[in-house]
Amino acid sequence: MNDKLPDSWQKVLGEELDQPYFKELTAFVEEERAAGPVYPPADEVFAALEATPFDEVKVLVLGQDPYHGEGQGHGLCFSVRPGVRIPPSLRNIYKELHAELGLPIPDNGYLMPWARQGVLLLNAVLTVRAGEPNSHKGKGWERFTDAVIRAVSDRPDPAVFVLWGAHARKKLPLIDTARHAVVEGAHPSPLSARKFFGSRPFTQINEAIAAQGHAPIDWRVPDLSR
Repeated sequence: MNDKLPDSWQKVLGEELDQPYFKELTAFVEEERAAGPVYPPADEVFAALEATPFDEVKVLVLGQDPYHGEGQGHGLCFSVRPGVRIPPSLRNIYKELHAELGLPIPDNGYLMPWARQGVLLLNAVLTVRAGEPNSHKGKGWERFTDAVIRAVSDRPDPAVFVLWGAHARKKLPLIDTARHAVVEGAHPSPLSARKFFGSRPFTQINEAIAAQGHAPIDWRVPDLSR
Protein backbone atom coordinates (compact mmCIF):
# COMPACT_ATOMS: atom_id res chain seq x y z
CA MET A 1 0.00 0.00 0.00
CA ASN A 2 2.98 2.26 0.54
CA ASP A 3 3.36 3.20 -3.11
CA LYS A 4 -0.30 4.29 -3.33
CA LEU A 5 -0.13 7.13 -0.79
CA PRO A 6 -0.61 10.39 -2.74
CA ASP A 7 2.41 12.65 -3.09
CA SER A 8 0.87 15.57 -1.20
CA TRP A 9 0.47 13.36 1.88
CA GLN A 10 3.84 11.60 1.59
CA LYS A 11 5.67 14.52 3.19
CA VAL A 12 3.51 14.42 6.35
CA LEU A 13 2.66 10.72 6.58
CA GLY A 14 5.63 9.04 4.92
CA GLU A 15 7.21 8.10 8.24
CA GLU A 16 4.06 6.25 9.26
CA LEU A 17 4.53 3.85 6.37
CA ASP A 18 7.91 2.79 7.77
CA GLN A 19 6.55 1.99 11.23
CA PRO A 20 6.26 -1.69 12.28
CA TYR A 21 2.49 -1.36 12.84
CA PHE A 22 1.93 -0.24 9.25
CA LYS A 23 3.96 -3.12 7.86
CA GLU A 24 1.87 -5.51 9.98
CA LEU A 25 -1.30 -3.77 8.77
CA THR A 26 -0.22 -4.10 5.15
CA ALA A 27 0.46 -7.82 5.61
CA PHE A 28 -2.93 -8.28 7.29
CA VAL A 29 -4.83 -6.55 4.48
CA GLU A 30 -2.95 -8.55 1.84
CA GLU A 31 -3.86 -11.79 3.64
CA GLU A 32 -7.49 -10.70 3.82
CA ARG A 33 -7.58 -9.92 0.10
CA ALA A 34 -6.07 -13.33 -0.66
CA ALA A 35 -8.83 -14.98 1.40
CA GLY A 36 -11.81 -13.12 -0.07
CA PRO A 37 -13.28 -9.77 -1.11
CA VAL A 38 -12.10 -6.68 0.76
CA TYR A 39 -13.46 -3.19 0.15
CA PRO A 40 -12.61 -0.75 -1.24
CA PRO A 41 -10.34 -2.10 -4.00
CA ALA A 42 -6.62 -1.77 -3.36
CA ASP A 43 -6.25 1.22 -5.68
CA GLU A 44 -8.93 3.16 -3.77
CA VAL A 45 -7.81 2.64 -0.18
CA PHE A 46 -6.31 6.15 -0.11
CA ALA A 47 -8.93 7.67 -2.43
CA ALA A 48 -9.95 10.32 0.12
CA LEU A 49 -6.35 11.53 0.39
CA GLU A 50 -6.01 11.45 -3.39
CA ALA A 51 -9.16 13.51 -3.93
CA THR A 52 -8.26 16.13 -1.31
CA PRO A 53 -4.56 17.08 -1.21
CA PHE A 54 -3.03 17.92 2.16
CA ASP A 55 -2.70 21.64 1.58
CA GLU A 56 -6.24 21.94 0.20
CA VAL A 57 -8.13 20.50 3.21
CA LYS A 58 -10.77 22.96 4.44
CA VAL A 59 -13.00 20.44 6.20
CA LEU A 60 -12.26 16.99 7.63
CA VAL A 61 -15.33 14.76 8.05
CA LEU A 62 -14.60 11.61 10.03
CA GLY A 63 -16.48 8.40 9.35
CA GLN A 64 -15.97 4.90 10.79
CA ASP A 65 -15.21 2.15 8.28
CA PRO A 66 -16.02 1.59 4.58
CA TYR A 67 -19.33 0.24 3.33
CA HIS A 68 -19.04 -3.54 3.24
CA GLY A 69 -21.35 -4.27 0.28
CA GLU A 70 -20.12 -5.05 -3.21
CA GLY A 71 -19.62 -1.95 -5.32
CA GLN A 72 -20.57 0.49 -2.56
CA GLY A 73 -17.54 2.13 -1.01
CA HIS A 74 -14.81 3.79 -3.02
CA GLY A 75 -12.62 5.24 -0.29
CA LEU A 76 -14.59 8.35 0.73
CA CYS A 77 -16.63 8.18 3.94
CA PHE A 78 -20.43 8.29 3.49
CA SER A 79 -20.00 8.27 -0.31
CA VAL A 80 -20.97 5.51 -2.75
CA ARG A 81 -20.27 5.01 -6.42
CA PRO A 82 -22.65 6.40 -9.05
CA GLY A 83 -25.55 4.03 -9.62
CA VAL A 84 -25.41 2.56 -6.11
CA ARG A 85 -28.42 3.02 -3.84
CA ILE A 86 -27.96 5.90 -1.37
CA PRO A 87 -27.25 4.44 2.11
CA PRO A 88 -29.45 5.46 5.07
CA SER A 89 -26.89 7.72 6.79
CA LEU A 90 -26.18 9.65 3.61
CA ARG A 91 -29.88 9.91 2.88
CA ASN A 92 -30.29 11.55 6.30
CA ILE A 93 -27.43 13.93 5.51
CA TYR A 94 -29.25 14.91 2.34
CA LYS A 95 -32.48 15.43 4.28
CA GLU A 96 -30.71 17.79 6.66
CA LEU A 97 -29.13 19.67 3.75
CA HIS A 98 -32.56 20.07 2.20
CA ALA A 99 -34.18 21.28 5.44
CA GLU A 100 -31.24 23.51 6.40
CA LEU A 101 -30.16 25.01 3.08
CA GLY A 102 -33.05 24.17 0.77
CA LEU A 103 -30.85 22.06 -1.50
CA PRO A 104 -32.54 19.43 -3.66
CA ILE A 105 -31.98 15.82 -2.68
CA PRO A 106 -29.74 14.33 -5.40
CA ASP A 107 -30.31 11.08 -7.24
CA ASN A 108 -26.91 9.65 -6.24
CA GLY A 109 -24.52 9.31 -3.31
CA TYR A 110 -21.30 10.24 -5.09
CA LEU A 111 -19.65 12.89 -2.89
CA MET A 112 -16.61 13.60 -5.05
CA PRO A 113 -17.85 17.20 -5.67
CA TRP A 114 -17.36 17.84 -1.93
CA ALA A 115 -13.91 16.23 -1.88
CA ARG A 116 -12.72 18.37 -4.79
CA GLN A 117 -13.64 21.51 -2.86
CA GLY A 118 -11.47 20.57 0.11
CA VAL A 119 -13.71 18.28 2.15
CA LEU A 120 -11.57 15.34 3.29
CA LEU A 121 -13.99 12.43 3.68
CA LEU A 122 -11.89 10.24 5.96
CA ASN A 123 -12.87 6.95 7.53
CA ALA A 124 -11.11 5.94 10.76
CA VAL A 125 -10.60 2.45 9.27
CA LEU A 126 -9.80 2.29 5.55
CA THR A 127 -10.63 -1.33 4.64
CA VAL A 128 -13.29 -3.91 5.51
CA ARG A 129 -14.02 -7.57 4.81
CA ALA A 130 -17.02 -8.06 2.53
CA GLY A 131 -20.25 -8.32 4.50
CA GLU A 132 -18.57 -7.85 7.89
CA PRO A 133 -18.65 -4.29 9.26
CA ASN A 134 -15.77 -3.36 11.58
CA SER A 135 -13.87 -6.52 10.57
CA HIS A 136 -10.64 -4.53 10.12
CA LYS A 137 -11.09 -2.47 13.26
CA GLY A 138 -8.16 -2.51 15.68
CA LYS A 139 -5.65 -3.73 13.10
CA GLY A 140 -3.69 -0.49 12.79
CA TRP A 141 -5.75 1.77 10.57
CA GLU A 142 -6.82 3.90 13.52
CA ARG A 143 -3.21 4.77 14.28
CA PHE A 144 -2.66 5.81 10.67
CA THR A 145 -5.81 7.93 10.42
CA ASP A 146 -5.04 9.51 13.79
CA ALA A 147 -1.81 10.63 12.12
CA VAL A 148 -3.86 12.14 9.28
CA ILE A 149 -5.95 14.09 11.80
CA ARG A 150 -2.83 15.27 13.64
CA ALA A 151 -1.18 16.32 10.38
CA VAL A 152 -4.10 18.56 9.48
CA SER A 153 -4.26 19.86 13.04
CA ASP A 154 -0.53 20.71 13.02
CA ARG A 155 -0.83 22.59 9.73
CA PRO A 156 -0.62 26.40 9.99
CA ASP A 157 -3.69 26.86 7.78
CA PRO A 158 -6.85 26.31 9.88
CA ALA A 159 -9.54 23.77 9.01
CA VAL A 160 -12.93 22.61 10.28
CA PHE A 161 -13.19 19.15 11.85
CA VAL A 162 -16.62 17.47 11.72
CA LEU A 163 -17.15 14.85 14.43
CA TRP A 164 -20.53 13.11 14.19
CA GLY A 165 -21.28 10.51 16.85
CA ALA A 166 -19.45 9.27 19.96
CA HIS A 167 -16.86 7.34 17.94
CA ALA A 168 -15.75 10.45 16.06
CA ARG A 169 -15.88 12.73 19.09
CA LYS A 170 -13.25 10.57 20.79
CA LYS A 171 -10.77 12.09 18.34
CA LEU A 172 -11.21 15.59 19.77
CA PRO A 173 -7.95 15.42 21.82
CA LEU A 174 -6.00 15.07 18.55
CA ILE A 175 -7.17 18.50 17.37
CA ASP A 176 -5.71 21.88 18.31
CA THR A 177 -9.03 23.57 19.05
CA ALA A 178 -7.31 26.91 19.63
CA ARG A 179 -6.54 27.15 15.91
CA HIS A 180 -9.16 24.94 14.29
CA ALA A 181 -12.95 24.86 14.43
CA VAL A 182 -14.82 21.72 15.49
CA VAL A 183 -18.43 20.90 14.62
CA GLU A 184 -19.80 18.11 16.82
CA GLY A 185 -23.17 16.43 16.76
CA ALA A 186 -25.17 13.22 16.56
CA HIS A 187 -24.36 10.70 13.85
CA PRO A 188 -26.71 10.76 10.82
CA SER A 189 -27.37 7.04 11.21
CA PRO A 190 -31.06 6.11 11.51
CA LEU A 191 -30.29 5.14 15.13
CA SER A 192 -29.47 8.75 16.06
CA ALA A 193 -30.93 10.78 13.20
CA ARG A 194 -33.58 12.35 15.44
CA LYS A 195 -30.80 14.27 17.19
CA PHE A 196 -28.95 14.92 13.92
CA PHE A 197 -31.92 16.55 12.21
CA GLY A 198 -32.09 20.25 12.96
CA SER A 199 -28.48 20.49 14.16
CA ARG A 200 -27.60 22.73 11.17
CA PRO A 201 -24.05 21.39 10.76
CA PHE A 202 -23.54 22.71 7.25
CA THR A 203 -24.30 26.28 8.25
CA GLN A 204 -21.87 25.89 11.16
CA ILE A 205 -19.19 24.51 8.85
CA ASN A 206 -19.49 27.27 6.27
CA GLU A 207 -19.56 29.99 8.92
CA ALA A 208 -16.38 28.57 10.43
CA ILE A 209 -14.75 28.33 7.00
CA ALA A 210 -15.59 31.96 6.29
CA ALA A 211 -14.13 33.03 9.64
CA GLN A 212 -10.93 31.22 8.66
CA GLY A 213 -10.75 33.20 5.42
CA HIS A 214 -11.71 30.36 3.07
CA ALA A 215 -14.43 30.19 0.44
CA PRO A 216 -17.50 28.23 1.65
CA ILE A 217 -18.35 24.76 0.40
CA ASP A 218 -21.06 24.38 -2.22
CA TRP A 219 -22.88 21.37 -0.74
CA ARG A 220 -24.93 20.63 -3.84
CA VAL A 221 -24.42 17.18 -5.37
CA PRO A 222 -25.34 17.20 -9.07
CA ASP A 223 -27.86 14.67 -10.33
CA LEU A 224 -26.23 12.08 -12.56
CA SER A 225 -29.34 11.03 -14.46
CA ARG A 226 -29.54 14.30 -16.38
